[in-house]
Amino acid sequence: MATLSQGAIEALTKGSEVSNPTLQLVNIRKIDGGNGPARFRLMMSDGLHTMSSFMLSTQLNPMAEDNRLSPNCVCVLKRHVTNVLKDGRRVVVILDMDVLNSAEEVGEKIGEPTPYTEGQIKGPQSAQNPPVRPLQPQNPASMNRGPSKEFGKKPQPSLPALPSTPGGSSKVVPIASLNPYQSKWTIRARVTNKNSVRTWSNSRGDGKLFSMEIIDESGEIRVTGFNQEVDKFYNIIEVGKVFYFSKGTLKIANKQYCSLKNDYEMTLNGESTIIPCEDSTEVPTMQYDFISIADLEAREKDATVDVIGVCKSVDDVTRLTTKTNREVSKRTVNMMDMSGKVVTLTLWGEEAENFDGSGQPILAIKGAKLSDFGGRSLSASFSSTVVINPDIPEAYKLRGWYDKEGHALEGQSLTEGGRGGGGGDPNWKNLADIKTEHLGHGDKGDYYTCIATIVYLKKENCLYQACPNQECNKKVVDQHNGMFRCEKCDKEFPNFKYRLILSANIADHLDNQWVTCFQETAEAILGQNAAYMGELKDTNEAAFEEIFQRANFNTFVFRIRVRMETYNDESRIKATVLEVRPVFYKEYSKRLIMNIRKMAIQ
Repeated sequence: MATLSQGAIEALTKGSEVSNPTLQLVNIRKIDGGNGPARFRLMMSDGLHTMSSFMLSTQLNPMAEDNRLSPNCVCVLKRHVTNVLKDGRRVVVILDMDVLNSAEEVGEKIGEPTPYTEGQIKGPQSAQNPPVRPLQPQNPASMNRGPSKEFGKKPQPSLPALPSTPGGSSKVVPIASLNPYQSKWTIRARVTNKNSVRTWSNSRGDGKLFSMEIIDESGEIRVTGFNQEVDKFYNIIEVGKVFYFSKGTLKIANKQYCSLKNDYEMTLNGESTIIPCEDSTEVPTMQYDFISIADLEAREKDATVDVIGVCKSVDDVTRLTTKTNREVSKRTVNMMDMSGKVVTLTLWGEEAENFDGSGQPILAIKGAKLSDFGGRSLSASFSSTVVINPDIPEAYKLRGWYDKEGHALEGQSLTEGGRGGGGGDPNWKNLADIKTEHLGHGDKGDYYTCIATIVYLKKENCLYQACPNQECNKKVVDQHNGMFRCEKCDKEFPNFKYRLILSANIADHLDNQWVTCFQETAEAILGQNAAYMGELKDTNEAAFEEIFQRANFNTFVFRIRVRMETYNDESRIKATVLEVRPVFYKEYSKRLIMNIRKMAIQ
């Protein structure tokens, strides 16, 4: 059985450096975290004394929840940090620990330890006494001096002291030790991701914000700045550089917007400081937890994942109009890894505009959002990080595989409509298949991709006057007094916006199908936005008619959802166009050749 490190409690209480102390767990108590994760408070013994000011870091909560940490077990503290509270008391936060002997093996309390009281650590401080160094994280590799001989009879060299902040007022602490109950701390971390400034405007006023992700050797955390902090810090932050961060506000992380493995996130405030750090050699770079593209099928919808793959093909940039009438750029990329599976990744905004897929680069995506819409697909949201040709072993291994053999594979796509006419899509259909395979008769409907030509467009009732509210698209009622009423918003407005709802008949070489196209897909077919179409309808009927004539007999790749709907006790299949893309005939020809070869084998 392991021997306890006698004297460790006294050393920890005084703030001295202690390496890998072996202690016995005397008691453990769960503290409710409110809206956040629960915390566990521990009483530990070194055989001589006990102390109850140990806190388990939240990433170690599973050790307590599955009863690996039970009273009487013997543990080694591999990494810990001593924090000083406002009232002068010290709390030891355990960042990493192992159980050496279980409670069943030990069976009882070791020795007759007594509580280490406050009076034992207080006393007249002589001028010769070295100052106590709070906030000093312990490194498991070091063997530093302690108050008793039990900590090792052979002296070992200490690691260099952690760097001071530029002001010299305190030592840096690891990210993993941060919690909302600390007021004074400094961390040294590398910026791994920095988002563009975003603005908002609502009834409470206007504002702006930006966020970034930072990492050190203990973990990572998301940092957000608002308004004045945007002006103060945004331009000095560079991705890949190391900075000192002090005096941010810690709060429970919103996992809907943050995929990092940290229960907290940081908000910059008026007292926050960010100072560049020249010595950055010891701070790690981006940390990934890659999963295979093939494994995406087993993951839950809306999960955030890290994926690496080869850019097998890339589409041109398209522009969409959001519900808030904001135009955004979008680009889809088909990625393949060594599993032979292909998945579609969607890039947005500046990332979509600037992406260059020539040369089939390696892409590493951290924090991509997984969707099950039409199969499996990925989206690089504002909190994701996309790195092209990263300098990591996984990228070199994937490049070697692709150059040697991967480039010859077609790949099997997990995403319906992986590319305009491209190979590997698992649900390509002819229009005749919709009837013969009875698509759309299930409860959830079916999705398929086809290449078809527009043969007729109904221009009657293709436009309607909608609520001008950015969050609402309901039809308004003309009050004939210069005002338009929206029943959903229960308001009257002096104006409205036009919305498109287009009925089209599309055909291929086997059959035809009536489909419904809403705003974005209708605009893609007509080549004009709804506002312009509404203006022409009111002022220039001939030009309005000409746009419809030009749209006829154009061929597109359609992604369509079909489902059974009942209206007036009559059931019928309704087909809704979800996406319209141009046909890439080179990829389309490859798919046809592949199908011909399969038929020849059969």
